[in-house]
Amino acid sequence: MFRSRLEPFGKADATGPEFKSSSETGMNVFGWSCKLKDWSIAASVEARLLQDVLKGTVMRLTRQTNYAVRMLMYCAANDGKLSRIPEIARAYGVSELFLFKILQPLVEHGLVETVRGRNGGVRLGRAAQDISLFDVVRVTEENFAMAECFENDATECPLVDSCALNSALREALNAFFAVLMKYSIADLVKARPNVRHLLGLDEMEPERVAS
Repeated sequence: MFRSRLEPFGKADATGPEFKSSSETGMNVFGWSCKLKDWSIAASVEARLLQDVLKGTVMRLTRQTNYAVRMLMYCAANDGKLSRIPEIARAYGVSELFLFKILQPLVEHGLVETVRGRNGGVRLGRAAQDISLFDVVRVTEENFAMAECFENDATECPLVDSCALNSALREALNAFFAVLMKYSIADLVKARPNVRHLLGLDEMEPERVAS
């Protein structure tokens, strides 16, 4: 539904803003916040103004995206076995209704598949290494209009067709998308060797065998 709004704008390269890790900025893309800083733009007056405008700016993804990724991580950590929504909700301390709302677009776009029946549940629609964070974001986020000039029909600014701010923000957004494309759900799970224990999957295994 929102795919066209989230397609990368032009070519993302190393000339955009640098997205630091949590050890450098206290924020991390996996925590769903990312500060824009250290612009490598020519030292023009316009660039200096841009840096002042964006200093300390935070781009935050929605709670739906956050838990969509967590749901996919749970399924990946469950080694291909069917996962039940009540189990996932209990692991993360959220309501089942909230997860069901998140589940629908994930199923529609093939990131998750469902199995009906008494012993049914959900599992990844494709291999965890083939699902990037960008794949999730483009499904769960409505748009990334960092300024009203991203949507020409929504702005009254007379500079909309020739302003360098617009192109700089689009370059920054491309850099953000490029980072999300680099990381898969499998990467997130592998980064936490004890993820099964943290999610309670190890304790759940004997119960499933008994049932």
